[in-house]
Amino acid sequence: MTENEGARGAIRPSRSGVSASASTPADGIRAIALSPEIVLGDVDGNLARIRDAISAAALRQPRLMVLPELATSGYVFADREEAASASIDVDDTRWAAVQEVIPEGAVVVVGYAERAGERLFNTAAVLTRDARLADYRKSHLWAAETLLFDRGTEAGLVVDVPFGRLGVALCYDNEFPEVPRRIALAGADVLALPVNWPLVPRPHGEHAPELIQAMAAARSSRLPVVIADRWGSERGVDWTDGTAIIDEQGWIISFRAVMGATAQLSLAAARDKALAPHNHLFDDRRVELY
Repeated sequence: MTENEGARGAIRPSRSGVSASASTPADGIRAIALSPEIVLGDVDGNLARIRDAISAAALRQPRLMVLPELATSGYVFADREEAASASIDVDDTRWAAVQEVIPEGAVVVVGYAERAGERLFNTAAVLTRDARLADYRKSHLWAAETLLFDRGTEAGLVVDVPFGRLGVALCYDNEFPEVPRRIALAGADVLALPVNWPLVPRPHGEHAPELIQAMAAARSSRLPVVIADRWGSERGVDWTDGTAIIDEQGWIISFRAVMGATAQLSLAAARDKALAPHNHLFDDRRVELY
């Protein structure tokens, strides 16, 4: 088993007193959710656009960058064969061109169609300039995904990164409250959430339901969420364009900017689970009653 395979899908126990690296500002990290153009089946073009988006965002000195689900391949495949034709494996040499533009000390989370022998997964890679920290395989598959991909075996991932502990889930995963709570209990400082949210009807002026669920999950676990969504349409599917950054209180603090959503997140606030002099977010749980 390689070091990367050991990290895939694993949620390890929380570390106490986790502190950011010396280069991280005391008040937290700058996070950016990026949504470059994604063309179905154009793996080389998508990787080039991902690289360009990371390069441009690097000028803002982020510590975390998140790109959409299946960003290297597109989403609306006709069948498993077409999805497989747009898949890449963890050892594909083209990853190096993406990693070389990641700023020193920063982390990038990007969705891709992963080929693993005869299996095919909807996966998120966790990358730095010098290392591949983990790959998370989506465990909750939505609609036609069940015909295209194999299921992952873990409900979310938490991995040590240069600024602390990073949680990773993919799209539909986050609609199960157990997933972000599990990630929070494992000590994640922030949740990276690559998504492809199809546009659904909603009352005028309301946020997309998936975004409301993400806001609720962030507040209930005091877990900031960085969401990278698609825009435009693909084979008749309109995307929600729900790219956003949510703070630990559940508020949207950055939303749908031209170059993606950018925000400063307070890791100290996210790590503090005390709610009031006599209340604590996790200690007050009555797990024997649930």
